[in-house]
Amino acid sequence: MAKNSRSKKTSSDKDSKKGVALPDFKIERRGEWRFELPLSAIVEGKLPDGKKFQEKVTLQNISSGGAYFILDSGVIVGSNLNLVIEVPSKLNEEKKLKLCLGGLTIRLEQPSKKGKKQGIALKFQKNFQFISESEKKS
Repeated sequence: MAKNSRSKKTSSDKDSKKGVALPDFKIERRGEWRFELPLSAIVEGKLPDGKKFQEKVTLQNISSGGAYFILDSGVIVGSNLNLVIEVPSKLNEEKKLKLCLGGLTIRLEQPSKKGKKQGIALKFQKNFQFISESEKKS
């Protein structure tokens, strides 16, 4: 005798048949707010073979704990990367200022079939430094 493979009805199934739309709830697991700011930055680090690289990127989003960006270099989870962010002059009295942060790659998104660019989630380490153009010259 064959068993009936019908699934049990849930309350949402019942409600959808009645024409009641239930909202989709997305659980936010992040501890900090993420800001979608297209900031220019330079990423520096080492590839798995030990070769150093430097690549210009645009941040997709940033928070106090990390950043997300698209990178062409082939880093792996656990890679230590340095991020040098160009702070917009409108935010710092028209001075040229850069924010230098170190971080650990905690998540990678698979590259698209068209290329080798991949999404990188970087978790910041505690140390950071602001560098102004006047400090670099001296």
